[in-house]
Amino acid sequence: MNVLRFSDLCDQGLARGRRVFIRADLNVPQDDAGAITEDTRIRASVPCIQLALAGGAAVMVTSHLGRPTEGAFKPQDSLAPVARRLAELLGRPVALKSDWVDGVDVQPGEVVLLENCRLNKGEKKNDPALAQKMAALCDIFVHDAFGTAHRAEASTYGIAQYAKAACAGPLLAAEIDAITKALANPKRPLVAIVAGSKVSTKLSILEALARNVDQLIVGGGIANTFLLAAGLPIGKSLAEADRVGQAKAVIAAMQARGAGVPIPTDVVVAKTFAADAIATVKAAADVADDDLILDIGPQTAATLAAQLKAAGTIVWNGPVGVFEFDAFGHGTETIARAIAESDAFSIAGGGDTLAAIAKYGIEDDIGYISTGGGAFLEVLEGKTLPAFEILQQRAQG
Repeated sequence: MNVLRFSDLCDQGLARGRRVFIRADLNVPQDDAGAITEDTRIRASVPCIQLALAGGAAVMVTSHLGRPTEGAFKPQDSLAPVARRLAELLGRPVALKSDWVDGVDVQPGEVVLLENCRLNKGEKKNDPALAQKMAALCDIFVHDAFGTAHRAEASTYGIAQYAKAACAGPLLAAEIDAITKALANPKRPLVAIVAGSKVSTKLSILEALARNVDQLIVGGGIANTFLLAAGLPIGKSLAEADRVGQAKAVIAAMQARGAGVPIPTDVVVAKTFAADAIATVKAAADVADDDLILDIGPQTAATLAAQLKAAGTIVWNGPVGVFEFDAFGHGTETIARAIAESDAFSIAGGGDTLAAIAKYGIEDDIGYISTGGGAFLEVLEGKTLPAFEILQQRAQG
C-alpha cells in the first residue's frame, strides 16, 4: 500500500520547524471519578509524538473520547486526564487547548493536546469547512489512529484532503504493513479464526475470508450455527437457525477451493450459563436438548492446534469459547498457546481477542496485535478503509 510515512519525512528533516497535527486514538476507559483505568492507547501514541518532537516540530495532538454531543462540552468529555498521563509518559508538559479550531499557539519542541475533537460541530459528518480549518493549523497531518481508520470524519479524512501534506504515523503504518503481510501477501497455509455470538454480524467477513483462506476456524455462537449446518444437535445453545443456509454456502465455497471449515467433533457443555456450572465433555453428535455448548472439546482443540502450528499465516478474531469462565476456557487457551508457539506470522484484533491474549500472557508471541476493533473487522471484510484511501490518494499526487 503506497502511502507517505511520517518517519520518512522526519528522516529527511522535513518536520523541523513545521507544525505537525497528529490524529491519535486516546479513547481510553475511565472510572466514575474520571481516572484512566487502562492506558494502552496512550502509550501506543507516544512513539509518533516523540518522533515529531525529535524532528524539531511544533506538535499538536487530538483524539476523540467517548461519545460527546457536538458543541455541548461536559467535564466528562474532556481529555484533561489524558493530558496528565501523556505528560507523565513524555516527561514534559502537555497543555490542553480548548476552542482550538481557529488557531493554536505552539512552538517547535512543544506538544499540546487539543480538546476532544468530537466536540466540534461537523466532526462526525466530515464537514468540509471544519476540515479546512483543521488543515490550516498545520504543515503536516499525521494519521496515527487505526481505531478510527474506518470512519470518514473531519479529523481523520477531511483534514487529510486539505492539509499541505498527509501521511501515516508509525502506529498506522505498522497496521498497514501487518495487514498487507497477513492478507495481501500471506505465507500459506493461511488460517483465519473468526468467533463471536452471531453469524449475522460477521457474515460478510466469513464470506470474504472463504475466498482467500485455507482453513476457516469458527467459534462461539458462530460455530453453533455451523454445527447446525452440518446436521449436528446443539441443544439450547446460542445460534441463528435462519443463517444455516449462509453457513452452508461458506462451507461449500471453501470446499470448492479445496479448503475447509473444521466442524467440532467434541464440545464442552453445561446446563446453565454460569462460572460455576458443571462442565461436561461430549461428542458433538451427543449434545442433549437441554445442553449449552460453551467451548470446543479437547479433541477438537488438539486438532485445531496442530493446524495452527503448521500454518504460515494466522488471522485471529475472537475466542472459541466462554473463556471468561475458567471451566470453559480450555479451548481458547489451547488455540492461543498454539498460535504463540507457531512459526506463522500472526495478527490478532478485537476486544475479546486482546483480553484472551492478556489472560494467557502471550502478548510477546503474537506477530502483531491490532489496535482497532471495527477497523480490523472491516479490513477482514475486504473493505478499503477511508483513512487508507485518502492517504493513498495524497501519496499519488
